[in-house]
Order: sequence, then C-alpha cells, then structure tokens
Amino acid sequence: MNAKPSVTDRSAAARPWSRLLLAREYDPFACLGPVRDESGWRIRAFRPGAASIVLETPAGQEAFACVDPAGVFEWRGTALPADPYVLHVVAASGAAERCHDPYAFPPAATSHDLYLFSEGRNYQAYRLLGARLESRRGVSGACFRVWAPNAERVSVVGEFNRWDGRVHPMASLGASGVWELFIPGLAADALYKYEIRNRATGAVFAKSDPYGQRFELRPATAACVPPPPTHAWGDADWLARRAQWDWLHAPVSIYELHAGSWKRHPGGRFYSYRDLAEHLLPYVLDMGYTHIELLPVSEHPLDESWGYQTTGYFAPTRRFGSADDLRFFIDACHRAGLGVLLDWAPGHFPEDDFALAHFDGSSLYEHEDPRLKRHPDWGTHVFNYGRNEVRSFLLSSAHYWLSEFHIDGLRVDAVASMLYLDYSRKAGEWLPNRYGGRENLEAIDFLRQLNVMVHGEFPGALTVAEESTAWPMVSRPTHLGGLGFSMKWNMGWMNDTLAYLAHDPVHRRFHHSQLTFGQLYAYTENFVLPLSHDEVVHGKGSLVGKMPGDDWQKFANARLLLSYQMTSPGKKLNFMGSELGQRAEWHAGGELDWWLLQHAPHAGMQRLARDLNRLYGATPALHELDFEGRGFAWSDCHDADQSVLSYLRFAQDGSFVMVALNFTPVPRRGYRIGVPRAGGYREAFNSDSSYYGGSDMGNGGGVHARAEAHRGFPACLELTLPPLAAVILTPA
Repeated sequence: MNAKPSVTDRSAAARPWSRLLLAREYDPFACLGPVRDESGWRIRAFRPGAASIVLETPAGQEAFACVDPAGVFEWRGTALPADPYVLHVVAASGAAERCHDPYAFPPAATSHDLYLFSEGRNYQAYRLLGARLESRRGVSGACFRVWAPNAERVSVVGEFNRWDGRVHPMASLGASGVWELFIPGLAADALYKYEIRNRATGAVFAKSDPYGQRFELRPATAACVPPPPTHAWGDADWLARRAQWDWLHAPVSIYELHAGSWKRHPGGRFYSYRDLAEHLLPYVLDMGYTHIELLPVSEHPLDESWGYQTTGYFAPTRRFGSADDLRFFIDACHRAGLGVLLDWAPGHFPEDDFALAHFDGSSLYEHEDPRLKRHPDWGTHVFNYGRNEVRSFLLSSAHYWLSEFHIDGLRVDAVASMLYLDYSRKAGEWLPNRYGGRENLEAIDFLRQLNVMVHGEFPGALTVAEESTAWPMVSRPTHLGGLGFSMKWNMGWMNDTLAYLAHDPVHRRFHHSQLTFGQLYAYTENFVLPLSHDEVVHGKGSLVGKMPGDDWQKFANARLLLSYQMTSPGKKLNFMGSELGQRAEWHAGGELDWWLLQHAPHAGMQRLARDLNRLYGATPALHELDFEGRGFAWSDCHDADQSVLSYLRFAQDGSFVMVALNFTPVPRRGYRIGVPRAGGYREAFNSDSSYYGGSDMGNGGGVHARAEAHRGFPACLELTLPPLAAVILTPA
C-alpha cells in the first residue's frame, strides 16, 4: 500500500479546513479523520506545531503530507492499515508522541438518551454528559459531552493540548445542542475545561464542566476526568431495611453538620471524609441521633457560602477528600445504623464566570429576563425550570447523589424562593406567570417531578423542604395535588418558639399563644422541628446567647428549649454545637468550641441532649404519631399567668407520656395536671437535674395520680415544677 502525494498549495477558498483554522468548526469530522472517496482513503489531521506525522502500518511508516503550514496534514492510500490506526507525531521541538486519532472515533451518544435529555426526563444525564473514561474499539480514553446549544464551536482544552482550543474541537450533535468528542489516551485526573465560541457574538471563553464529577481544589476551577469508583459497598442490609422503613412512625433525630467546622486538625486543616467516619460517627451514635445531615458537600468555590452556592452539582468537594472517601463515610454510617441526608441547592447558583452562569454566551441555565434571572438576596442566578434540559440537569443531580453515594435523602434548600416569582422582589421587579399570578408554575412542576422520581426510584429515601411560607400540601402526595415532599421544616414553630423564649420570663405570660398557636396547623404537614444553622449565624447569636437572664437562666432556658422540641410533635433537627451550649454563634472558619465541655454547664447541656435523644428514640409515644392529631392532647394550654404548658403524647397502642414545662424561674409546687388514668407515674426526665446543670428540684422519682377528674381528665396528679425546666412522666 503506497501513500499518494498530496497537494500543498490549495487556495484559501478551496481549503475545507478553513473554519477549523479559524476555530469556528462545528463539524470537525467533516474535515478531519478518515474519509473514503472514489480514489481510496484519506486521513486528515490538524496538529499545530507538528513538524511531521507518520501513519504506522504493518509494513512500516507512511508519511503525511503537510497541506497547510498552520498544521494540517494529509495521508492518502487505497486502504486503511488498521482500525483504529496509530499516528506518530513529531513536534518542531523534537518531542515525539504515539497516539490514536480522536477523529477516527465518531460520536456515540444514542438518539434515545438525547431525546430524553431534551424532554427533561433523562434522570441519569450524568451518564450521558460530562467526562467519562471508556474504551472504544479497544482504545482507552475519555469521552466528553456538553450541552451548549448557542455555541458556534466547542473544544475540549487541557494540559494535554496546552489549553489550545484549536486542537480538539467537538462535534455538534444537531438540534440536541449537545457536543461530543472522544480523546484517546486520556487517563483519570486529566484536567480539562470547555472552550466555547458563542454563535451570535463570536466571544470565546472557557467554562468548567456542568456535569463534572471531580474538580481541582479551590481556587483552581478546572474539572478532572473522574476515575471509576473503587469503593466496595457493604450497606445492602441497610438499603433493604430502608426500602421497608416506616419513617412516618419512626424516631428521626437529625444532627445537622458542616463538615468543615465540626472539628479540625491542629493547625486548622479540615477533617477528611475518612476522618469524619473515624471521629464523627461514634460521637453521633453515642449522642443518640438517627441521621446526619450534611450541609452541601457539592463542589463550591467559596468557603463562606457553606456549599449553598454550588458550581459542581455532580462533584463532592475536594476539600474533604475524594468521591470514594465520601462513599466510605456514608457506607460506614449505614453499617453503624445511621442515615445520611444531604443539603441540596437547586434554587439558585452563583454568578462565577467559570461555571454555569451565561454558560454558552447566552442565558442557558438561568432566565434571560432580569425580573426572573437574579436572586436579590444572594446575588445569584435562578434556574430556568421551564427549560427541559435544565430539569434533566437538576433531576440527574438528585439522582446522582442518591444512586452513586447511597444518600438517604435530600433536604431541598430555599424552596420558598423557588415557589414564588415575587420572592424578595418589590412591585415591578418580578414577572407574573401566564395567569397573572405570583406562583412559579415551572418550579412547581419541577419539584413534583423531583419527588415522584425520588420516591419511585429510591424507596425509603426522604425529601425535606425548607419552605417558610403557608404554601399548602408541601408534604402531601402529588396525586392529591401536593408537592410530594416527605417532610417540611416547621419554620413557624421555630420562629415562634425562639421569639417567645427571647422574652424575659416576667413578660412571657403576654405571649403564651406563641407556644400554643402551632397546634392549630401542626398536622397539616409532616413537620420537622428545626433548630438549624440559620439560627446561629449572621449576628443572631447562639441558642444560649439568645436566652434572657443570668448565666444560670440562659442555660436553663436552653435546656428547656431542647426539651420542648424533643417532646413536641414532629421529627427533630439540631445543628452541631447546640448540644454543647455554644456561647458564640457558629463560625465556619474554625471548629466548634469543644473546650467548653470542661465547664459544668456545657457538659450538662451535652448530657441533656444525649439523654433526650435516647428517651425520644426509646419511647414510642414521643415519635410514633408525630404527624397525627391523635398522638397529642393538651392537659392544660391556658395557664398563661404561670407560663406553664402541659400535654400528653400517645403511641399507636395507646401508651402515653405526660410533659410539663415551666417557662419561668419560679418553682411551682403542688401544680395540678390532668392525666388519663390514676396510679403511679415515674419521673423519666427532669431538665433541672444537677446532672444537666440544674438545681435538682423535682418529684423524688415519681408521683401518684388520684382518681379525681381535672380539666376533662379522669385523674390528676400534683407536681413540683422546677424553674425554667421540663418534666416528663410515664405511667409506672
């Protein structure tokens, strides 16, 4: 087989590679790679800076002719020597490279996958787009795909081509807006970005991969070709139990955690995911929590955003280790019997010019109209939920975390900002929906689609909405007209409770309804009672710091707050540090103030949190009917003058506990409370115990109820109510 000489003096008009040289080629396979014509085969390669290229054949090497000094080379022959063929490229510097030709591997994306993506129904688009190691015709390399419908040209750039956008232009896959290129020889951790030329303006810029699964450590922003996972999961039993889990009637006590500031190594270095498995896991188990909730560990450029301004929706942040390290942590939690929830932020994304914002030179992931585009509170962009490909992106992100990392549920951030077009906007600064209303119809459809997907494909996984308004049926099934979430944060309970406790006890009698009002709506949703990170930052002070009075009263109030939370209907969430009685508000730049535990009030607070969790989990009456009115009854909700509340919690079998709360520093002796039956009652918990830092006032371990009617109950008992304290009684 003999190579034919090639013409080397073609005019510019006759050069089929002219758009390639201008870095405007959208169909590089039309002018590069192998082509068969009437005279045989032609292979064309574009290698700027190359001195020569030869084709390796069984008989030896056959030279390419340089047909353009810009770096275009051609070979012609009667037959291809091999499939795939091998090139030997020698640079002008003398450096040599033996490689396969990317343009010998045509695009391989299936029309079905592209169709589902364009329809907003590709829930595993992370398997279609992004960078993936794979083998084609026996050749290993990386396949890149990206959605950029308004680009004239997209190239893969990286260290492997000296970040030169001319070298590896991608092929446009038509109306899908997706571009693809397989680059042979690339291995895991190769750095890359996409260089994009906008069709309308001609502007050229580099972007990180929206579907990137691994990134450089901040502040660098390039994506890395991800290695295949190697972690061997050992949580099959956990997942099987989760699929049958009756979470509606189970104890759920969540420890909300910021991975970067729970603990740190000496010198300030972050704990890794594996460090957390070693140190956090036994701590949370000992404290009696059922779940850990991670503030977002999706990749993000700014530490101070705590992960809520996400740039890598498919990438665990490198701050704490690799994707397999995170898998190790979650697996360890599951083997130990702990669930792991993940904060997920599909409501907005940052304006950083290296990431999603104005991705292909147009408003692609965000809205074009400024009245819809920008979130005024956070200086971020709002996702365009009406665009099918954006829905595929977000739904695939949720699927990715649940599938690839076995996450047990998603806490969806800032749902209220998604539901309302006028959220934090003044009149004239927002655009009504097609019916003239303020509801974001596209976001509503997206949230319903999200919840149907999660509950359908991941049995037992939870979705929890941070939703702060009176939007109806957030945690009701979509087929009944609800949004389909498993649970909703009860922001009303949180705000009312903290506002009440901020009052000096002498004035609390005038605000009693702040504690009782919540029962009017407590069963309209499946509520989580949150004392979250949002309540201990930005000048709000710590939980202890919010409380009035001297130091003793502050801690007594804080113990009372946790007791009230853990005995009220609803699942529980507490941010790390609340169990320590932190005095300073949370600071993400360092670890919690663990040294405080050497002081009695803080050690007592931690013991109280531990015992409350254990009591809550072991007592069916405190969790089985959290979402049903039959699980709660007031014993007395009217005693505003003494600022006392008393109520009963019931289990499915009718067993019950009695809770009494004294919100003043005045002891109440001989306080009468109605109960369902006469007989002995054991004091199962007293937040005023000296073990917790209290004054040790109580009821000697128990009391006896007389068969004497009181406030509609057939029996009553007389209690000593300690100051600023909670007492829990169980029938003996």
